[in-house]
Amino acid sequence: MEKKKVRCAIYTRKSCEEGLEQDFNSLDAQREACEAFIKSQKHEGWSLIEKQYNDGGFSGGTMERPAFKELLNDIENDKIDIVVVYKVDRLTRSLMDFSKIIDVFDKHNASFVSITQQFNTTTSMGRLTLNILLSFAQFEREVTGERIRDKFEASRKKGLWLSGTSPYGYTKDDHHMLIPEEPYAENVQFIFESYLKLKNVLKLKQYLAEQNILTRKGKNISKSSLYHILSNKVYLGKIIHKDKEYDGIHKPLITKELFDSVQNILEINAVERKHQINAKSGSVLAGLLYDDKGNKMSPSYSNGKNKHYRYYVSQAIKNPVDYERGEITKISAGEIENFVQIDLKSLLKNTQLIHQHLENYSVEQQKLILENMQNYDIDKVFLRTAIKRIDLKIDCISINYDIAYIIKYFATRAFNAEFKHLDSEVEIFAKDINVRISLTPQRQNKIIIPGKANYDMKLIQAIVKSFWYNKLGAERKLPLEARNGNNKRLRKLRFLPPNIIESIMNGTQDPELNVKQLITMAEKYCLQLKIKL
Repeated sequence: MEKKKVRCAIYTRKSCEEGLEQDFNSLDAQREACEAFIKSQKHEGWSLIEKQYNDGGFSGGTMERPAFKELLNDIENDKIDIVVVYKVDRLTRSLMDFSKIIDVFDKHNASFVSITQQFNTTTSMGRLTLNILLSFAQFEREVTGERIRDKFEASRKKGLWLSGTSPYGYTKDDHHMLIPEEPYAENVQFIFESYLKLKNVLKLKQYLAEQNILTRKGKNISKSSLYHILSNKVYLGKIIHKDKEYDGIHKPLITKELFDSVQNILEINAVERKHQINAKSGSVLAGLLYDDKGNKMSPSYSNGKNKHYRYYVSQAIKNPVDYERGEITKISAGEIENFVQIDLKSLLKNTQLIHQHLENYSVEQQKLILENMQNYDIDKVFLRTAIKRIDLKIDCISINYDIAYIIKYFATRAFNAEFKHLDSEVEIFAKDINVRISLTPQRQNKIIIPGKANYDMKLIQAIVKSFWYNKLGAERKLPLEARNGNNKRLRKLRFLPPNIIESIMNGTQDPELNVKQLITMAEKYCLQLKIKL
């Protein structure tokens, strides 16, 4: 009985391209050995397909190899029964990738053979042995990688440049030492000084194009390249490797004072860009606001008749299973945002407090910074960046201000010198404002400021309507809407005690008082006085 034909494919791989140009290279040697093995299995029905799968210059640590991907595709299309390799690590050096490959093979009833190791993936013992072998292959690859990384780190400790293309403004010699390259080295100095004046990378890009400051290839310098140049410590004479800083043996192109000044402006602009999106969306305090249980409060919206309402709602309302609910659950966005903005403005005018953080500046510099603060019209972006956190409590609102950022921001606006005094570390000023946060009948929290009028327009409008309806009723001109339902009951509010009406008009009423309660109260008075409308 004739054996079933078994379609065999040979896969070959070499990690580097060195030697591939030879007439008989490593890939050829692998293929020749595999062909001989397939011929030895002719009695088992093995037959070599014509198509070749060769990956020259590709690492076994990745599956992103063109010939290998084509091989897997042909297996999935049922064109191959057995894959023959010289050694199993030709197929892959990753144990994780190997498991993925085996899954593909099993799914399509394919297997593979390593001719130098005699493995058969159809048996459990074969799989175990392969896993062990691949573990060692992966270990070898990782050890090799560590050796290479150690070599790079040792070179950088010596101040050498081993990162490929040299930075703009430098070239490198045969010993991997950076050497200033004119006119680009002079351009670097010009770029830093120009940014210090313009304070904006986009404006800098346009200005450099006007001044014909170009890349090595004669093109305009891109925005991303400028960010890289302006933040690169190599121009200070440093070599950076894995967040570690080493002294380079190359010549610096700029001074540390110039570099630090530029970094301060970059930092200010970066923080502002970070908060720009939320500021534009209108939810200025998004991510900053917390309820009395420490739950974050997120923006929420609702639509009324011809009006759009914005709120901040506790996560305990949105996800009651995951969060513990407190007393404060929902607050008007406009109310809390206005409150915070007013408090920030008062903070900037608190010269006594600000003076405590300006001791490193001269008297003239202090005066200039304070003038900038006094005349500053607070925008949404600055408000977001100046505040780190806001906690709403029943008896107070706690605001954490980033004083270090505020000082740095206005110092940057005021002058471009003495940046060495600007500390980038966060310095928090915690401020507790005594208020009462009450719950309205609409299940919404409201800020009550002691000694300040708390006007409730719904109550005021109800009182005004009651007097208006009664006046029209006396003149026999009462509209239809006032003759029935709730509006009819509003007419009774006229008979409320004068002290209650006065408190509502002055904004000193109980904050929890609502229209329904007023009507009930008025009906009791009308009943007592036997008044019928």
